[in-house]
Amino acid sequence: MTDDGPGFQAPQTITPEGLADELTVLVWESFTDFISEWESSSIFKDGGLVDEEGQPDRRAVEETLIFLMWAHTRGTQQAFVGRAPAELLKMALDGLHDAILEDMVDNGTPREQLPHFEKRVSTHYAQYHAAAAVSDVTLGEAVVHNLTGSLGSPEPFTQAVTERALEVTGPLRDYLEDVQLVP
Repeated sequence: MTDDGPGFQAPQTITPEGLADELTVLVWESFTDFISEWESSSIFKDGGLVDEEGQPDRRAVEETLIFLMWAHTRGTQQAFVGRAPAELLKMALDGLHDAILEDMVDNGTPREQLPHFEKRVSTHYAQYHAAAAVSDVTLGEAVVHNLTGSLGSPEPFTQAVTERALEVTGPLRDYLEDVQLVP
């Protein structure tokens, strides 16, 4: 079968609000994919992140969301560094974070828990940024430490998490490199 259509094209321009909306969707899609893989993979059981009934550990689920928020933030920052006004990029990333928090409230997270969650986000973003500056493996180890609460986790688990970070940031960065962020 031949596709005569033009195929998918990235937009040439995007506003901070539009970028925030797109990133929010991507974070939740990545989160859903990750949790689906989690429930069906022995790697997560080996990492101690699944209970006896096969359900993901609640704290680890929140840590996964923080990690995926960071990965999308990082990919976006890498794509726009030096190309977009800092205030527009900040607006987009603030919009992403605000939308994620509102989605959490809409899905049952008590609003009074958000400041605690935001503090964890800030702390872990700093950890992930520092770890990513060292190496991909160091980043994976930092994420796994936050997921499991342990410094020692099985290598396949650390490798799977490291690969997920690269799967998110690289393609997102590449996609956004041809897009102009406009007011």
